[in-house]
Amino acid sequence: MITTPAKFPSFAKINWFLRILGKRPDGYHEVVTVLQTISLRDELTIQLSEDGPIKLTCDDPTIPTDNSNLIIKAAHLLSECRQDWFGANIHLAKRIPAQGGLGGASSNTAVALLAINQLWKGGYISVEELLDPSDLGADVPFFFHGGRCAATGIGAELTSLPDGPKQYLIVVTPNARVSTAHAYASLNAASLTTSNSDSILSSSLADLNSADSRQWPLRNDFERVIFEIEPEVERVKNALLDAGAWGALLAGSGSSVFGVFDSDAARDRGLENLRCEAGWRVFPCETVSRDEYVRAMNSSGFSLFTLS
Repeated sequence: MITTPAKFPSFAKINWFLRILGKRPDGYHEVVTVLQTISLRDELTIQLSEDGPIKLTCDDPTIPTDNSNLIIKAAHLLSECRQDWFGANIHLAKRIPAQGGLGGASSNTAVALLAINQLWKGGYISVEELLDPSDLGADVPFFFHGGRCAATGIGAELTSLPDGPKQYLIVVTPNARVSTAHAYASLNAASLTTSNSDSILSSSLADLNSADSRQWPLRNDFERVIFEIEPEVERVKNALLDAGAWGALLAGSGSSVFGVFDSDAARDRGLENLRCEAGWRVFPCETVSRDEYVRAMNSSGFSLFTLS
């Protein structure tokens, strides 16, 4: 067991494309989506001990640090599955907005699983084999991959995709919160498509693999309901387009919206128009390829990933 503190990045994600196909017999929704890691990130500092409690602290007082936090649940899951106990002090430096649809909690959970596994057991346990997505969240498995992935089912059946050209982004999170549960509950089942998920995915991926990103089919079925719940979120999308983005989209199932710009210079010009908005958190960032994701995750000196 390695007991010296170690720091690990925890990246956010956006959805280039998100279709909700309907509700499944198990109560979850069937989705077809394309996920992408981006450079906006939190940081986890983890120090293990031979015994003692598993404790979490965070520099954001709005983030729960008790057993309801998925980081704590993930740590307990590892120890319970192998019936081998350890203590841990974990600190979360939070930058990804909560309930923004950017996957912050899922990313934190995945990184905690990978990092603790490496520090504790040298990485010989396969955390993917241990994980049940319904226990920790459907987005968690994506952060075992990074880059760009297609996801189907409840969002946990993943197919790695070739990385597209780097895209320059602005992510904006207004002073509005929409929980994932509320977003799903607000969907009108009668309006959901019953089209075959394979055909939807294949046609969308054909466009997403185009080098001309302006041809990409930016679509998110949550936009309709979330714009109704929080009109400020729709105003963010319009503001990004007015600031020069060639496209803008709700980032996931929360309140954040991303805009895509032709270059870093165009993005920087757009920032000037957006930072004057009171109550908006504005993040210049860019896409992170799988290769970049792996290198960043291994930069702490521990091999959390290998490139396949």
